[in-house]
Amino acid sequence: MTGDHLQIVVCGAGPAADVTQLVRAAHDRAWTAAVTATPNAMNFIEPETIESLTGQPVRSTYRSSPGARRSLPAADALIVAPATYNSINKIALGLADNYAMTSVAELIGRQVPTVIVPFVNAALAGRLPFRRAVASLRHEGVRVLLGPEEQWEPHPPGGGDERQRVFPWANAFEVAAKCAHEVRVSAAGQQ
Repeated sequence: MTGDHLQIVVCGAGPAADVTQLVRAAHDRAWTAAVTATPNAMNFIEPETIESLTGQPVRSTYRSSPGARRSLPAADALIVAPATYNSINKIALGLADNYAMTSVAELIGRQVPTVIVPFVNAALAGRLPFRRAVASLRHEGVRVLLGPEEQWEPHPPGGGDERQRVFPWANAFEVAAKCAHEVRVSAAGQQ
């Protein structure tokens, strides 16, 4: 696959510091990538490093500077990772209170293949609002990598540092690429 574009949204959690692994996974398969960060994620990432890899500015506000291009390249897939408890609940409810959440809401609305990789502890993941949010997103066609079937489980409270080291960046990309491919095949079959 060549010419595909991956939109990445990072949220404010430990694995965000390693988002370059996802960018490199995309580049290894000849995809381009751009990163959008929630306001809290800006405290976890190194924008200059990401920008040098992607050739795109890291976006976290509606307009980065006067005269800057307002829109991103058309996305073939979206990955939201790491997705926090708060962001997953917002996405499921359709809340768009910052640039990153607005981007996610619009891309899901455009039916761009979307993969969300939660980074939450078991106490938060066990809450009814979170379980409802995951179910709602899955019902809408969003692939949420969570649970035994996805081989990614919530970590114990206080165990985030250990889980950060094994965050499934490569798997998230493979799932997103497969979903994008299936959409293309389906669209070609309908023509």
